[in-house]
Amino acid sequence: KSIIKLETNHFLIKNSSLEFNNIDEAKNSPLAQQLFHLPFVKKIYISSNFIAVERYDIVEWKDVQDEVASQVEEYLNNGGVVVEEESKSKVPITIYAESTPNPSVMKFVANKKIAIQSIEFKNIDDAKHAPLAQQLFHFPFVKEIFLDENYVSITKYDMAEWNDIVVELREFIKSHIEEGKEIINTEHAPETSSEAKSRDANAISFENLDDISKQIVAILDEYIKPAVQSDGGNIMFQSYDKETKKVKVILQGACNGCPSSTFTLKNGIENMLKEMLQDEKIHVEAING
Repeated sequence: KSIIKLETNHFLIKNSSLEFNNIDEAKNSPLAQQLFHLPFVKKIYISSNFIAVERYDIVEWKDVQDEVASQVEEYLNNGGVVVEEESKSKVPITIYAESTPNPSVMKFVANKKIAIQSIEFKNIDDAKHAPLAQQLFHFPFVKEIFLDENYVSITKYDMAEWNDIVVELREFIKSHIEEGKEIINTEHAPETSSEAKSRDANAISFENLDDISKQIVAILDEYIKPAVQSDGGNIMFQSYDKETKKVKVILQGACNGCPSSTFTLKNGIENMLKEMLQDEKIHVEAING
């Protein structure tokens, strides 16, 4: 109860996690120093895309958290420095390869957060603002790439077998992250056609959806997404037609083109929607799978 977490939509620091117990320890972090000027701030922790702030008991977070969040947001949007001299030393990284239900896709999982949100790259042009994906496309057997919070899913061409390439890919990804190289340039990345499809905002905004569509989105997010993400993929709501009862979804990563995706759609997602919405006429269609 004494700690709040302020999460941002881009990385604050990439190569370390920092903890400050007082303003003297925060001499290399102008942001932390500014926060310590608030009399109730006891401790600050900064890592990847969030700041955790611990308070003294003189206040309750409900009374001050909105003001603190606004101050931090204004500071960052005005170009404020988070850490002046971030260490460039290597950070120990573990990468392990994990098979997926799609035999053409392998999931490479990291022991740290590497992306703020999921994003899919169909080709090297899509990846011009994603250095890791761009470099991976230089391997002739890499067909498509999907990034999520802590893993990279790679779709290969049939010309290669996983047994022959998995070690090379794993070591390349490990080295790229370990050396602190940029993964995605979130500040300058434009919306390419494939990237645009990678966002839930690609469809109508949630607030403007009808009630049934909102229920479908909620079901997908709570019951379906965690399962498909664990398999190296993603599923997103695209549309619902109340006349035909058709639900259109977008499949990404390991789910796109997976031989078992049709079974999953019909016997998993479709049956769940029919049961939870009590409508036997609902049917699901993947617009890209």
